Amino acid sequence: MARDAVHLALDADTLASNIRQLGFEVTQVHSRAPDRQSYLIRPDWGRRLSDASADTLKSLRQSKPIDFLLVVGDGLSSLAVERHALPLLRELQGRMPENWVARSVVVATQARVALADEIAEAMGANMVAILLGERPGLSSPDSLGVYLTYNPHAGCSDADRNCISNIRPEGMSYQEAAAKLIWLAKEAMHTKVSGVALKDESNIKEIGASTSVLPNAIGRA
Repeated sequence: MARDAVHLALDADTLASNIRQLGFEVTQVHSRAPDRQSYLIRPDWGRRLSDASADTLKSLRQSKPIDFLLVVGDGLSSLAVERHALPLLRELQGRMPENWVARSVVVATQARVALADEIAEAMGANMVAILLGERPGLSSPDSLGVYLTYNPHAGCSDADRNCISNIRPEGMSYQEAAAKLIWLAKEAMHTKVSGVALKDESNIKEIGASTSVLPNAIGRA
C-alpha cells in the first residue's frame, strides 16, 4: 500500500478546481522532473521549477508582496494531498488575519519541499507554507506534512523551515494543524525568522493565555 501511494499520480486539475471553489486564486506548476520515475530517481529535479513554470509565476508577480503564499504539492503521497489538503485549507482560510495578502494557492506536481521556496521567490512572497504528501509508512500511506519558510528563496535549507507532520484524522487534526501553522506564521511575520530560529511555543502560550484569565472568570462567577 505504501509503494502504491508513492507511485499514485495526483489529479492536479481536479484539486485546483476544488481549491478555486474555496475562493482562492490557483496556479498550477511543475518541477523539473518530467514524470514520476524521474522524480523518484532525481530528487534534485523535484526541488526546482521547470523553465515554463518559472516564467509563468514571474509573469503573475504583483507590485504588492504576498504575505502568506500556500503551495500544495504531491510529494511522496498524492493520496495524502487528495484526502487532506482541502479540509486543511478550509481551516486555514478561517484563521488567517484579514489584513494579510494571502489569497493565492499554487498546485505543484512532482514537488519536493524546497520547490516552495523557488515558487515563493518568483511570486514575491514574504512567507510560504507547502502542504505536501509525506513518505508513506507501513501504517500511514496518507500522512500530510506542512513546511513553513519565512523569506523563502532558492537555496534555503531544512534549518530554515518549521515542519508540522502527520496531519490526518488518525494523527494531528486539521484544526490543530491549522492553529499551529497560523501561530507559527504570525510569529514568523513578527520576528522575521523561521526554522530553528523560531521555536514552536503555540501550546505553551495558548495554555498560559487561557489560565491567566481563569481567576478573573471565577471571581465574576
